[in-house]
Amino acid sequence: MSRVTTQALSFELRAGESLLAGLERTGHAVEYQCRGGYCGSCRTTIISGEVSYQSTPLAFIAAGEVLPCCARPEGEVVLDIDAEAIKKQA
Repeated sequence: MSRVTTQALSFELRAGESLLAGLERTGHAVEYQCRGGYCGSCRTTIISGEVSYQSTPLAFIAAGEVLPCCARPEGEVVLDIDAEAIKKQA
């Protein structure tokens, strides 16, 4: 399992879960369109750690960025997603 830390909280990804799925499950509001690395809408800054992609995304990824929709952490990662990006829990 991989640990993901944002400015709001820290959590473990479930087996087979993408970064985007884990962020959604924990209440983070992350913009996305394709879930496959095509559009780049979910582009997020990675502060530390490394990710891998099963296949190379078509969207541009600059140094220090990650596409949560299709990324899998290689160990612990820290993402620059602030507390305001957390959805209000009902």
